[in-house]
Amino acid sequence: MYRVWNYLQQYSLLLIFGAITALIWANLDYESYHHFVEFPLWDHAPIGHLHDGHRTLTLHYLVNDVLMALFFAIAGKEVWEAVALKDGSLRGKKALTPLIATSGGMFGPIAVYLGLALLIGSDTFDSVANGWAIPTATDIAFSYLVGRLIFGAGHPAVGFLLLLAIADDAAGLIILAIFYPSGDLAPEWLLVSFGAAATVFLLFNHLPRRLDRHKQDRPNSTMVRKALGGLPYIIAGCISWYGFMRAGIHPALGLLPIVPTIPHADRAFGIFAAAEAHLHDLLNTLEHALKAPVEIILFFFGLANAGVLFNAVGDATWLVLAGLLVGKPFGIWLMGYLAARPMKLGLPEGMKTSDLFVLGCVAAIGFTVSLFIASVAFTPGQVQDAAKMGALLSFGAVIMAFVAARVFRTEKQPG
Repeated sequence: MYRVWNYLQQYSLLLIFGAITALIWANLDYESYHHFVEFPLWDHAPIGHLHDGHRTLTLHYLVNDVLMALFFAIAGKEVWEAVALKDGSLRGKKALTPLIATSGGMFGPIAVYLGLALLIGSDTFDSVANGWAIPTATDIAFSYLVGRLIFGAGHPAVGFLLLLAIADDAAGLIILAIFYPSGDLAPEWLLVSFGAAATVFLLFNHLPRRLDRHKQDRPNSTMVRKALGGLPYIIAGCISWYGFMRAGIHPALGLLPIVPTIPHADRAFGIFAAAEAHLHDLLNTLEHALKAPVEIILFFFGLANAGVLFNAVGDATWLVLAGLLVGKPFGIWLMGYLAARPMKLGLPEGMKTSDLFVLGCVAAIGFTVSLFIASVAFTPGQVQDAAKMGALLSFGAVIMAFVAARVFRTEKQPG
């Protein structure tokens, strides 16, 4: 039973179960499904959707805007370690080709999405243009699972895929923060968020370490860790989340300023690495404690967001799918090829240029983040449902990836 749960948790399969449940429920009884998702948990709450001049905390808001902050905190932790630590996977020459390939995996889908929308007509373009970022996403967990099935655990393309997906996540977080505000912007409230981050870092991280200089047993840092654990950072995270909400930036990103302030190890083994379980610094301890709750949250995220009618297919559906299934593979292949060959940055040993296209097909599984962006890019209604259907149907990339692997004779390398 433990092995089954571990497998479900590692590859976010609970999210799929939540999405399938939502699809079945919505198509059997849409009224009861909608009533469940928008059920008011707390009227006149300090947080929630604005309604008639007051805030109402609904189940949908609780999942998307509050609980999903934990998901984005874990994603932010992986991005931050990859960029900031000395041996981070996105540092140095080894990361240049994946980063350049990532740019193709971002701009390719955007070009296809907006270009096709323009060809369809100005009315369609105006109605769907705000969803341009939906097909830029790559779902790390599902892409990693499919990548291992196609390439094998020992193939260098799997590591390349993870670098690309982490860089894609970093770009996605920036896009969400800048281009998809949750309300009227009030940037002065960001001072609250970054003030909380600065305060908790100085008092509970920097100061104990400074007092422990030249002391191998680190008495002050140890005392703070034993006495308080992660409590100061949890409080600071709540304050930072509130600051983001009031600032008009999507509050699901509200924990990101706190992540770099938490005491961390000097190195990271990388996402999905078994060795990560042996790191006991506070940052990794908090991440490991959050993994199981976040998987349950992802189940409810799928349940609260994937309930669209099968007849919701529309222009936005095909545009999202075209961006993911066409723009992403060709964008990654083109920019990856330019980086590896004309720019002479090279590919990891044992990886062929044709693997870039197969890898691009795997990375076209948008799902989680695509679904999230669709929910914030459009107001509830026909266009949002159509865009969500495109995100859900991006699982078609799995079939395309296996076909591409067969065509290009990808060699599976067991770990």
